[in-house]
Amino acid sequence: MPAPPDAVARLRLIRSDNIGPVTYFQLLARFGSAQAAIDAIPDLAARGGGRAPRLAPAAQVEREIETVARLGARHLFLGQSLYPALLAELESAPPALIAKGDFSLLDRPAVAVVGARNASAAACRFARMLAQGLGDAGQVVVSGLARGIDTAAHDGALATGTIAVIAGGIDICYPPENEERQRAIAARGLLLAEQPPGTEPRARHFPYRNRIIAGLAQGTVVVEAAPKSGSLITARHATEFGREVMAVPGSPLDPRAQGCNLLIREGATLVQTAEDVIEALSPIHPRPFRQRRLDYGGGPVPADIDAETRRRVTGLLGPTPVPVDELLRQSGATPAAVHTVLLELELAGRLERHAGGRVSLA
Repeated sequence: MPAPPDAVARLRLIRSDNIGPVTYFQLLARFGSAQAAIDAIPDLAARGGGRAPRLAPAAQVEREIETVARLGARHLFLGQSLYPALLAELESAPPALIAKGDFSLLDRPAVAVVGARNASAAACRFARMLAQGLGDAGQVVVSGLARGIDTAAHDGALATGTIAVIAGGIDICYPPENEERQRAIAARGLLLAEQPPGTEPRARHFPYRNRIIAGLAQGTVVVEAAPKSGSLITARHATEFGREVMAVPGSPLDPRAQGCNLLIREGATLVQTAEDVIEALSPIHPRPFRQRRLDYGGGPVPADIDAETRRRVTGLLGPTPVPVDELLRQSGATPAAVHTVLLELELAGRLERHAGGRVSLA
């Protein structure tokens, strides 16, 4: 059975060079469909002063769709009904996820539980008990299937509902010792991956995975972590997303507890039980856990930006990241004009996007 044309076009955009989450969404918002955006890209890149990005071949993404189906998984596209609602709120939400398992878990409230890979035995036991308590209270536990705290959290919540976000392809088991655990989560919980099948996890993939973990959950609990660990990156993402950050205190003599103690000093909620976590999340107003279909607002394409506006916006950019809001203030141009210029520059390979809505020249 041939793949749906819209799914093929969406994946071609997602798997193409110079097209990140923000650019993907802006292209669909402006042109109304992925295929219309693909048709417009060469002209947009030329206006940005560069070559059009290499677009992923249709045959390549058709093979991906076939592989995903053969693995018993499916694609979840941003803007469609199954896509996780809280994750869809983010500017950096992945345009597509590959999912395998129990999709009903996406309808339930979730808490992320993360921590050190080289965690102490006591911390792993605590994470397992915490996850079990959260599951008994109706929460889905989200983690990254890493060694240590992540593994303990998944084990504690496997019976009640857990989501594992992995850094590589949905068919790649990492770390190797978690292969059976990953299969168990696919059968009884839910596996999520941003990378296409067959992708071996690389260092650059883990920060992207961490943003998904934080984005899926109402709050993130850090059980044990060093000051510069990936778990603190997840906590920072949660803060940026406006979600609750919680931490379990530890001994000042244990380097693995320093990150948690630092988070608490900086304002994270101190938690010692599952009840503490539920109480910390209770002030949050209930949100729908199924995303509404997004309106990409097809219709006429805005007129070309005049040369003076383009020169004014581009002239404000440099190698130092600057907030887009600052470009709006200083350029005096309309939001539509500024975003159009940035879109053209990015497609031309001349713009980089950074966390916090900042941009810089590549």
